[in-house]
Amino acid sequence: MALTQAEKNDIIKKYARHDGDTGSAEVQIAVLTADINEINGHMKEHKKDFHSQRGLLKKIGHRRNLLRYLRNTDVQRYRDLIKSLGLRR
Repeated sequence: MALTQAEKNDIIKKYARHDGDTGSAEVQIAVLTADINEINGHMKEHKKDFHSQRGLLKKIGHRRNLLRYLRNTDVQRYRDLIKSLGLRR
């Protein structure tokens, strides 16, 4: 159900701003988006899994806060990230 380390490393390589970058807003948002997509698939099968549902909502809220931060600090990076991740905003 969770992302494997290899998948996470691929996401980090794709969205990192420099070598060794794991904490930038872009990387965090991309990893959270991958987690959210995976949990969404789980929730379609297991509609009554309320513990996973709560975790999903917490991840969505965290991603929303990071997106707001990125939008307020650098609009162009925000727009590029939204386009590359395919998020509706």
